Amino acid sequence: MGFIAIYITHANERSATKVANFLVEQKLVACANIFPMKSAYWWKAQITSDKEWVSIVKTRTALWSKVIQAVESVHPYDVPCIMKFEVEANTAYEDWIRDSTIDPAE
Repeated sequence: MGFIAIYITHANERSATKVANFLVEQKLVACANIFPMKSAYWWKAQITSDKEWVSIVKTRTALWSKVIQAVESVHPYDVPCIMKFEVEANTAYEDWIRDSTIDPAE
């Protein structure tokens, strides 16, 4: 089957938890992992270094567009980082992801 893991950055743990819970409640993702990190990036013509939080959420490939829309509707960043990775896992885990998310055909 295969599925996608989506990497999303956040300013703080509260924001990461809010976005993750929203996606899980909507059944757009099966689960989310949240952890702290440090980032360096260009913003407004200068290099910025910040502590951020990242969430990695897992879902069906067909829900990618819906996840983007949902994240953008609640994320506080002007330009949120929302990246997808196509991945595979053991059959039981992939079945659990499918069973834990909405059917995009409905």
